[in-house]
Amino acid sequence: MTVEPCWHKPPCPPAAAPDRDAAVPIAHHPEQGWSLLCNQVLIFDDTGELLPDGTVIAPSRPLVTSAGSAV
Repeated sequence: MTVEPCWHKPPCPPAAAPDRDAAVPIAHHPEQGWSLLCNQVLIFDDTGELLPDGTVIAPSRPLVTSAGSAV
């Protein structure tokens, strides 16, 4: 996949940057639970991420059980 340079001013942070989630969404699919950012990072509703190089970033929010307690 060829990644086009960011056209926003200021440019979006690259996928490897700690603030990568600040990039502009270019595709949003709430019915499927994901969004694609300008820097080619896929972010998911559970706060997980998939970077362009295939690296998986685990969700950062705690999971809640059906009893309502955090895991």
